[in-house]
Amino acid sequence: MSELTHFDSRGQAHMVDVVDKRETRRLARAAGSIFMQPETLAKIAEGGAKKGDVLGVARIAGIQAAKRTSELIPLCHPLALTRVGIEFTLDHQANSVDCIATTETFGRTGVEMEALTAINVALLTIYDMCKAADRGMHMENIRLLEKRGGKSGHWTNA
Repeated sequence: MSELTHFDSRGQAHMVDVVDKRETRRLARAAGSIFMQPETLAKIAEGGAKKGDVLGVARIAGIQAAKRTSELIPLCHPLALTRVGIEFTLDHQANSVDCIATTETFGRTGVEMEALTAINVALLTIYDMCKAADRGMHMENIRLLEKRGGKSGHWTNA
């Protein structure tokens, strides 16, 4: 197991120094799901939620969250993202909305936290927009699927 990089030799939290890291293309993909009542999923699918286009608003929220990750996670580096993609799939059998976020940059540090933040905020936005109809919604299986770039290369969550 690797060392925890956000702590110095005295155990104090610090921002990782990336000055000597090589700039490479960085990519991360994360996923998660929100489960709900069938009627709630139907309202999302037909665009009939009182607050409008639930998935459109959630997509914008996820993109905005990825861009602001360093403001939310204390030791994250601010990054110039080159792309953020948010994809939704409706699973009528499981009564869920599944989400995949893809983040990219060209830089010295990865974009995993940005992808994971995007997933969480996109799913929270769905919850917020539908909570009047279904307070029992729950989020599950939020995880990193893949990361590319940097010294550690390509990693997938097999």
